[in-house]
Amino acid sequence: MKRDKNLPLTETVYYILLALLKPAHGYLIMEKVEELSDGQVRMAAGTLYGALETLLRRNFIKSVQTDDSRRKVYVITDEGKRILCLDCQRMSHMIHVTPREGLQ
Repeated sequence: MKRDKNLPLTETVYYILLALLKPAHGYLIMEKVEELSDGQVRMAAGTLYGALETLLRRNFIKSVQTDDSRRKVYVITDEGKRILCLDCQRMSHMIHVTPREGLQ
């Protein structure tokens, strides 16, 4: 099977897509990414908004209407869910084939 050209996702992009399984604005996305990663991934606003622009161009996320005109709210698309699932499967396979013994 041919690997998708968008894989592997960066750790940051993976967590952003996970965070956007529910609609969220920028600050909430940054908080959710930090929470999901147990504090391992912390983003500056510039990093987040650069990543969001890339994800919008790739049709992995889309902006959604909101009552608050001061905030842009984003959510993952079906294409974003597909690529997130493929990367999850890729990582699961790597974990599966990694021997437990000899790594400690």
